[in-house]
Amino acid sequence: MIRVAVVGGSGYTGLELLRILAVHREVEVTMITSREYAGKPISLVHPNLRGIYNMNFSDFSLDKVGDRADTVFLALPHTVSLNYVPKLLEMGLQVVDLSADFRLKNPELYKVWYDIEHPYPDLLKKAVYGLPELHFEELKGAKLIASPGCNATATILALAPIVASGITSDLRFVSDVKVSSSEGGAKPHEGSHHPERENAIRPYEATGHRHAAEAEQELSRLAGKEVKVSIVPHAVSSVRGALASAHVWTDIPLKEMDVWKRVAEFYRGRKFIRIIRGNVHPYPDPKYVIGSNFADVGFAVETRVNRLTMFAAIDNLMKGAAGQAVQSFNISNGLSEDEGLRLPPLRPA
Repeated sequence: MIRVAVVGGSGYTGLELLRILAVHREVEVTMITSREYAGKPISLVHPNLRGIYNMNFSDFSLDKVGDRADTVFLALPHTVSLNYVPKLLEMGLQVVDLSADFRLKNPELYKVWYDIEHPYPDLLKKAVYGLPELHFEELKGAKLIASPGCNATATILALAPIVASGITSDLRFVSDVKVSSSEGGAKPHEGSHHPERENAIRPYEATGHRHAAEAEQELSRLAGKEVKVSIVPHAVSSVRGALASAHVWTDIPLKEMDVWKRVAEFYRGRKFIRIIRGNVHPYPDPKYVIGSNFADVGFAVETRVNRLTMFAAIDNLMKGAAGQAVQSFNISNGLSEDEGLRLPPLRPA
């Protein structure tokens, strides 16, 4: 039994981690921390977990974590994990970090996208980017897992089969990502306040979204050459889910069966990828992955202009955050990849 601590357990991502780990047969959750709610019951903040966790939030302490846990999930704001990860690793603990603090291999990019001088470039080299569809083998035995961002996950999963196949020489892509309100976290602000968000279809960070750095890093690795990606998120009024529509202009006219074969070959054997095509719902829709770790991938070919659009739909709190983190944790510890994640999507949702 692997002892697990969830640091930052009061937010939406922490909640999803706790929901998954409650049914995980190989772990024991021994510590759940929250600076704001220390000493208070888990169910006070997460009423859906009543009767599931009969324990209180605690303050974070390195000594206590070292005594109680083998693996630490960090569900903390960006740059906060930097204060803890090196010390946790020195203590011999495994770390699964859900912030952006160790996702990028090039430390110079942290100056550009996060306005910080990264203090641990050596750990950036050691961290494994926690996208199992691209890094399954590297995750085995990993001590530091950098779990990807939700918009990056959707964009990468949409484009990876096309980039890997060399179907186009133009390695510049635009990913339009429709994102739900839970991406903004549990703390409301003006843009996420319900009366402001409801019925909205609102672009934001359209001049450069920081998840583009992750997408470019991973897709460039696949292509073996530089890839440029522009991610334009659009806030919509749904509570959960993200849909990436990534546009590609091809060198030659494509047939749908050609694309289908390339996507199917790339994702063969990947437990959480479902390829969507035809029938009543011909394209991926976040509505049909809500509550699960599935990513639905599909495509559309417009032969008139040699345009291919790749789609990926995920639950931003699952495959885009907590679910993917647990999937990577499972692989790293030699467990079944889907342990704790055998959760079918909710419908209706």
